[in-house]
Amino acid sequence: MISAWEAYKCPEAVILFVIEDITYNICDQRFHEYEIRRQRPDIHVIRHNLTQINKGGHLTEDKRLIIDGNEIAVVYFRAGYEPGHYHGEAEWEARLTVERSRAIKCPSIQYHLAGTKKVQQEITRPGILRKFLSDSDAVQVSNLFAGLYTLDISPEGDHAIQMAMENPYQYVLKPQREGGGNNLYDEEIKKVLEKIKDSPEREAYILMDRIRPPVQQNYLVRSHEPVKLVEVVSELGIFGVVLG
Repeated sequence: MISAWEAYKCPEAVILFVIEDITYNICDQRFHEYEIRRQRPDIHVIRHNLTQINKGGHLTEDKRLIIDGNEIAVVYFRAGYEPGHYHGEAEWEARLTVERSRAIKCPSIQYHLAGTKKVQQEITRPGILRKFLSDSDAVQVSNLFAGLYTLDISPEGDHAIQMAMENPYQYVLKPQREGGGNNLYDEEIKKVLEKIKDSPEREAYILMDRIRPPVQQNYLVRSHEPVKLVEVVSELGIFGVVLG
């Protein structure tokens, strides 16, 4: 974020954290803010939700984003990832204003959409990657994909539903939502598909081959609960940064 602020080339500009109306995850956000202040005391961070951005924000003729008198160099989205963050047109207008601005977005709308389930499913279609990558790179990337299947109202979507109904334990049903907390597994997949299989609502989901990581035993430590020895899985995160 500091590198992005420097790339913007305006010493008076600030970094904007876009936050939820009520922030339950405030601690790690503050760690970011305090680390920015520790490294660069001259960089200021402000925090606003989408409603506040709509009320106090506007674009100049040269597309600089101004909020309550502050020019914004970097916009760091900690909200705006799910429908509940947009209460009405005001919040959608706020997002559009931010995206139209010169401010550097984290993520920009292009990266935000690239991370959604439906776009990921479309990218796995034959030939799509070759629009963006060389043939050899496209082959290497596609080798990493798990199977992703459309649930559109089409013969292809009907076939995917049939696969899931016949063997729900082999798949994950994913809605077009951020993160994994809304995913459906096992018999729950059959229940949901029985309910929506003849409805356009099914197009809001994709079907994915289920990844089964190694299971091992480890201790679970939670506050106000006895320590438990349970079966767990591990997740490896590999992170990088692109500034554009």
